[in-house]
Amino acid sequence: MSEKNAPYTVPGLSVDGGHQVAEILQPRLHALNDLQLTLKHAHWNVVGRNFIGVHEMLDPQIELVRGYADELAERMSALGVAPNGLPGDLVQTRDWEDYKLGRASAMDHLRALDEVYTGLIEDHRAAIAKVGDVDPITEDMLIQQTTELEKFQWFMRAHLEDADGQLS
Repeated sequence: MSEKNAPYTVPGLSVDGGHQVAEILQPRLHALNDLQLTLKHAHWNVVGRNFIGVHEMLDPQIELVRGYADELAERMSALGVAPNGLPGDLVQTRDWEDYKLGRASAMDHLRALDEVYTGLIEDHRAAIAKVGDVDPITEDMLIQQTTELEKFQWFMRAHLEDADGQLS
């Protein structure tokens, strides 16, 4: 696979600026690819009393996250940097641990997924801060994604929350 960047980027950005923004997106692409696989894994392995609600709640999240990964990869290409969607690179360069649960209760999966979403959202917000002064188009894309990711986390937390607003 060629690691060479294109000699161009999107209009209005310098080539260096566009390539720097794309490099910020690469870890976000890995995180979204990891999330979609993790969500599907939880979807297949959730059991217990709340099985069907959680099982069916995850499918639309998976589809939207897949779309987000595609959107980020295409933005990177437009910026002149080849996106890397290979699993070996994801595993080698990520800074988070693999999802630990296999077959487990809905509540256990929701607690674990809540932590996954927290890390991903925090990192998306950090990327927003980095690209904001350079590329408002990419910033807007990340903001829109983060909005929906936060909503998904809220859906999960609604299952974990008691009447006083405490997460179990």
